[in-house]
Amino acid sequence: MTEQAQSEQAQPDEESRVDHPSVAERTARGKSARKATPVSSHRGWQPADDRPDPVALLEEQNLTRVPDLVPVRHGRMMVSPFTFYRGAAKIMAADLKDTPRAGLIVQLCGDAHLSNFGIFASPERHLLFDLNDFDETLPGPFEYDVLRMTASFTIAARNNGFSSSDIREVTLQAVRSYREAMTQFSGMGTLDIWYARMSEQELMDAMDMARANQKGKVAKKASKTLEKNALKNAAKARSRDSLQALAKLAEFVDGRYRIISQPPIVIPVRDLAETFGLSAEEAEAAVREQLVSYRQTLQDDRRQLLERFEVVDVAHKVVGVGSVGNRAFIALLQGRDEQAPLFLQVKEATASVLEDHLPRSVYDQPGERVVQGQRMMQAASDIFLGWTKGMQADRYLYWRQLRDMKWSVVVEAMVPMGMTFYAHACGWTLARAHARSGDPVAIAAYLGGSDKFDRAVTDFAYRYADQNDLDYQLFLDAVRTGRLVARSGV
Repeated sequence: MTEQAQSEQAQPDEESRVDHPSVAERTARGKSARKATPVSSHRGWQPADDRPDPVALLEEQNLTRVPDLVPVRHGRMMVSPFTFYRGAAKIMAADLKDTPRAGLIVQLCGDAHLSNFGIFASPERHLLFDLNDFDETLPGPFEYDVLRMTASFTIAARNNGFSSSDIREVTLQAVRSYREAMTQFSGMGTLDIWYARMSEQELMDAMDMARANQKGKVAKKASKTLEKNALKNAAKARSRDSLQALAKLAEFVDGRYRIISQPPIVIPVRDLAETFGLSAEEAEAAVREQLVSYRQTLQDDRRQLLERFEVVDVAHKVVGVGSVGNRAFIALLQGRDEQAPLFLQVKEATASVLEDHLPRSVYDQPGERVVQGQRMMQAASDIFLGWTKGMQADRYLYWRQLRDMKWSVVVEAMVPMGMTFYAHACGWTLARAHARSGDPVAIAAYLGGSDKFDRAVTDFAYRYADQNDLDYQLFLDAVRTGRLVARSGV
């Protein structure tokens, strides 16, 4: 770990006093950082001479994953350079450690690619657009998230076959939106930043404004289609709840619901007992013990709410791309009766990929690291967020609702206008998340009012997209030669 990295994240026992610098002092800090690390310094990125073998980094991750599911992970990463990028957070973390940084620390998502943003319901049952994956969250340089997010748009736009001008506009929009939003947050009150959020209505209003600014019949028609699809997707999100999951994931047998077995994606714990060296009765007892432990991490009112539900069934469920192979479960709980279900998702939490290069988390329990990072970054978080230690040694879990009006875009189906608008929403959202934990005044002063940072990060994104293509080919070669085993179509 470098001395710079060690100095960037203060440990809680180093000092208890909290400094409150003036706005002028915070602005001066940002401007000083701009002189020390010019915003144009992200131009001309090249991989380090001692860059590790990207395939070896993936193999290292596979050592702690469920062996039977590792080929599924590889199969999902094989689909395209973009799906490979989704699963390659560890590779990029190794590259980011050598990039310039201003020393301005925020709570990082750690994996801020465009598929890790989406819609979900707030506790007040309003639809919000926000970040929705925090497996790699950790305090660190704000640039890390901006670079990963922006490069993801370049890679996705290329993957969708966009023109050169459209790829550039999508990429620029992502970083420009972040910079302009941070300037906006730098002038807001502390509580105003904390309460800021992107609601469904605000998304629709932004689309209306974008449509009003379009010129020409073709552009106006495209923007109208974009708005129509957004309304359709919002309606779809509202339908995605535990009752809908019950109809899709469970069956009614002998007077009660149970989770349907759909191997290798969904395997009920009744069929998994042998994997964990437990009888079915022992597995059920272990699950109930886990639930008791998890409830203790909730605040009292939510713990009492959860206690009104009983566990009906539990299953292992494969999720995502980068997460495939980590332990992940779904739990079916029942409230008043069988028509009042609650589905919880239980995911394994490991050390963040950023902890290889940044100071380790102040939380000893990786599940707590994920939950606390999510609460810091999201405008409103799931009321059932919690964590436990797993049944096996050195295994840690975090809990949340499986479906709570959650919806994510189908990136491969996006057209240039839609992805450009989406890039604007993601850039604003990432800036808002960073402004909650970092210093928006200093970051805004560092970024400045010109487009120098935008153009420099866009240059990085193009170069990193080229590197991702090379890594993807190395990955495919490793599968072809048998170094890695892949199972496609699962």
